[in-house]
Amino acid sequence: MALFGKKDNSREEGRGGPLSKRGSAALAKAGAPLTIGGLEEKLLKMFPASQAEEWDRTGLLVGERGLAVTGVAVALDPTVEAIREAAAMGANVLLTHHPAYLAAPDQFSPEPSVALSPGAGVWEAVRSRVALMNFHTALDVSPQAAQMLPNMLGLSFTGTFAEPLPGEKKLGYGQICELRPADKGTDLAHFAARATAVFKRQPRVWGAPDAKVSRVVTATGSLGPVGRAALAAGCDCIVCGEVRYHDALDLSRAGVAIVELGHDVSELGLAAVLAEACQKAGVPEEAITVLNQAENWWLPENIRL
Repeated sequence: MALFGKKDNSREEGRGGPLSKRGSAALAKAGAPLTIGGLEEKLLKMFPASQAEEWDRTGLLVGERGLAVTGVAVALDPTVEAIREAAAMGANVLLTHHPAYLAAPDQFSPEPSVALSPGAGVWEAVRSRVALMNFHTALDVSPQAAQMLPNMLGLSFTGTFAEPLPGEKKLGYGQICELRPADKGTDLAHFAARATAVFKRQPRVWGAPDAKVSRVVTATGSLGPVGRAALAAGCDCIVCGEVRYHDALDLSRAGVAIVELGHDVSELGLAAVLAEACQKAGVPEEAITVLNQAENWWLPENIRL
């Protein structure tokens, strides 16, 4: 399984690339071929649509359920570029965290971005014969996703959530974590530096650098109501993807530090979670590739003018 690796340009020569050959052979050995619909069914058991937000899209959005899976590309976002890359490597499924759309597109045309045509991704998926499948908020609240940020940051997840799902204790948003014994007494400056080392990106930090960190809430993507829930839970630090300015201002003044990673930075690791789930669903490891989407934006170096 390739994880955030450099793009292999040799795969762009056509849909009969290396992954197509390996994936088809590996999938055929398992007996009855795994279909796109079969893959969706197995992943829905791991990430049930009933646990997703009611406004969300879950599962297969574009594609033919009866077709055999030839390979799976996994990514955070189903961009037109990602769809083309999946097709070039012989994968006929693009499995993502974010959905291709929430509101159904009202225009479809061959454009490089949905900013130019809302249905550009759907157009490219149909043209390239790549099924689009996603698990968004159903993945966010899953036990598999709950371990991702705590493990990456060396935190001990307590098993409790700042904002649990109604009627659930083991599912929810905002993992409440403790620093491990060896890290007791760590201040915010050093904790934020750890995030920089782990994610290779500088976060935006709210709070006094010398403030002590002990009880941390981790939240991928947008913080939203998890911020106030973390305050109510007695946490002194939040690690999240992004936070609204006034929410960050209010929380930091209430003594809750915030390490803001960037929405995509906080969620890129979920692609690996989806890839592992895909393998458990019956897709051979060699037929799964995680696309590199870590270079969407950059920080300018300090320049003296």
